[in-house]
Amino acid sequence: MTDLSELKCEACHAGAPKVTESETENLMVNIPEWTVVNVEGIDQLQRSFEFRTFKQAWAFSNKVAELAEDEGHHPSILLEWGRCTVTWWTHKINGLHQNDFICASKTDALKD
Repeated sequence: MTDLSELKCEACHAGAPKVTESETENLMVNIPEWTVVNVEGIDQLQRSFEFRTFKQAWAFSNKVAELAEDEGHHPSILLEWGRCTVTWWTHKINGLHQNDFICASKTDALKD
């Protein structure tokens, strides 16, 4: 099994293929704490990370922002007291691409 956190996002263009249901199932094995949510017909990867303070959640959100800049792929980040919810999906294709799974795996590594 490939360690997704060791891969780099590839440039994605409009019309690029979304991951299939089978590919999604296989990739989810690498990120078991994430869930696929459907928002307005668009599949997205989502996970909430818990923290003891707002400041810790804020620091984590900044790490995710740095990851996003490094990968050239940007999530939705919801920052709340003691919680940071990160949602990855590929806007250009209105769905999930391998890049989303790579970034979710790298996000997990930031929490450790």
